[in-house]
Amino acid sequence: MTIERRVALVTGGACGIGRACVERFARSGAAVLFTDRAVADGIATARTLAEEGLDVEFVAGDVNDAAHCELAVTTAARRFGRLDMLIANAGVQTGGRLLDSTTEQWRQVLDVNLMGVVHICKAAIPVMLAQAAGSIVIVSSLNALRGFPAMAAYDASKAAVLAVARDIAVEYGGRIRANAVCPGATLTDYHARRAAASGVSLEELRHNTRGYGLVGRVAEPAEIAAVIAFLAGPDASFVTGQVIVADGGYSAIGARS
Repeated sequence: MTIERRVALVTGGACGIGRACVERFARSGAAVLFTDRAVADGIATARTLAEEGLDVEFVAGDVNDAAHCELAVTTAARRFGRLDMLIANAGVQTGGRLLDSTTEQWRQVLDVNLMGVVHICKAAIPVMLAQAAGSIVIVSSLNALRGFPAMAAYDASKAAVLAVARDIAVEYGGRIRANAVCPGATLTDYHARRAAASGVSLEELRHNTRGYGLVGRVAEPAEIAAVIAFLAGPDASFVTGQVIVADGGYSAIGARS
């Protein structure tokens, strides 16, 4: 049971965990349409995979625009004939304590991290219902389950999408499965670029993050993509309405002295 010959749509697919999902699905034989507002990165990712002979299409846009989400779903269904898997991954990370954050900052985070998920799910669900089958995986965060300082809006947005995943699973039963993944610390392009701007190499960054969780290191995007691919695909046919934590055992440690 594989995702070969299935159709996937990935939001925020140009970089980081999203790109790792696009690569894993496409190299596993799925047709993939992905979206992102990072146009240059999206074009580069699509070109690289197309050169491998893989069936990938990039549609530039922002998930906080409901019309863009409708376009992405329509394009995927028209080009590939169906839509089997949706990976709602697009998100932004903004720090700030509750008392210091502004209404505008909250709106910016919620527009992407919560409403972006709502928009893409609302666009995809009718297509999946018409097929009487589909799978949705929402990428949340360990921040949805654990408290972290100065991350009020981000944490709230990532907690909210857990409820969205659960609601979809409850509403649509056996026709559409819906689950969420909560990654722990993951070494993405965002972190690598910030480190490079400070003169820190990727290997130095990995060295500096040793000791995380029980595994003793942070995750690579491909490791999170593997969990997402499992949940999205037929091997997880009996899993729905669940939250899967992929944090290298960080949340299992308990209180620290």
